[in-house]
Amino acid sequence: MPKIVKELTALAVSKINKDGRHAVGGVSGLSLKVAGNSRSWVLNMLMGTRIDKAGKEVPNRLFLGLGSYPEVPLAEARDKARELRSEIKAGINPLEAKQERKEEAIRQQARNKTFSECAQSVLSIKEKELKNIKHIAQWRSSLEQYAYPVIGHLPVNQINKTHILEVLQPIWLEKNETASRLRGRIETILDYAKAKELFDGDNPAGWKGMLKPLLPEPSKIQNRKHHAALPYADIANFMKELSKRPGLAARALEFSILTVARSGEVRGATWDEIDFENKIWIVPAERMKARKEHRVPLSTGAIKILQELPRVAGGNLVFPGQQGKQMSDMTLTAVLKRMDRKDLTQHGFRSTFRDWAGETTSFPREVIEHALAHKLKDQAEAAYQRGDLLQKRKLLMEEWYRESIPIFQNSLSSKN
Repeated sequence: MPKIVKELTALAVSKINKDGRHAVGGVSGLSLKVAGNSRSWVLNMLMGTRIDKAGKEVPNRLFLGLGSYPEVPLAEARDKARELRSEIKAGINPLEAKQERKEEAIRQQARNKTFSECAQSVLSIKEKELKNIKHIAQWRSSLEQYAYPVIGHLPVNQINKTHILEVLQPIWLEKNETASRLRGRIETILDYAKAKELFDGDNPAGWKGMLKPLLPEPSKIQNRKHHAALPYADIANFMKELSKRPGLAARALEFSILTVARSGEVRGATWDEIDFENKIWIVPAERMKARKEHRVPLSTGAIKILQELPRVAGGNLVFPGQQGKQMSDMTLTAVLKRMDRKDLTQHGFRSTFRDWAGETTSFPREVIEHALAHKLKDQAEAAYQRGDLLQKRKLLMEEWYRESIPIFQNSLSSKN
């Protein structure tokens, strides 16, 4: 039988000051632990058996802390001890139960994360994924303007279709492209929250099976504006006019048209990317939209432009802007404005090339798509097309240059 300990009074407990554990009675296993100036309550309980390191079955003793004395007085310590003994008698391990309560509290706190808190986490991920700073700014701006005022403060586990519709409906008809992108961004944020197990069930911002029956189809109401493109029949006259324009920005625009490269790829081009011997411009993966290295065959006209460009001492940019820094994304557009061609965009010349190549040449579609650094939409075709068709693209780009021969015959030598 367990030893019966005399039940101490509160006054008697207050006088205990010798180091060690002192049984106080009233509840079996309850003692006051004294260590110097520190005094605390400990409950010593036997809960079945356990296997020790030697593989032997030994008594499983639990030593449970009940708080410091005198912050936790004797009567309260006895009440806590009786409660724990009742749990153990019912087969509940108090240590495991305490850990479970702690973990549940953490889970509950996480599940109360708001939409704006989850959005910030997703934006941190997107900053690493998206190479264009402007895209991150667009994410932030659309969320701050339209989503946060309605759902930013709400825990994600409380957001439903009604909330999403409250965000989207005011702009769905008038600004459908913006609204469609915003819906996709909200869906991404809630996908993140679901992956973090912050809510259960379907994503309320999903399109199919969620919002599609409740909103008009974007394709039915969007008036899509494509990049303004020059008819390919006019390319020679346009290039002749462009060749008369002084300055590196005009040369950069010419070079971008002859290489059908994107604005950012041209503005970021460096001399060490140019292989004059093989007439190739190698754009590294980190500057490509598809995150894949792109070899651009340089036509006779593109090479002439490069050969006649001035070299900036200590600079590596092919088309440096002010103070040797990279040109802004509006620089090439400004050239078009000065030419009184506000109806055109730099990117639109890629469409001009696409129309010309598809309608007037016999080059296969995949050669043209590679020239534009497009991913092949047909996955089966892409799987078999392992090379970049460089030799065929060299012929294609030379033909594209010949469309502009009347310009270069008289003007290249007088540039810069």
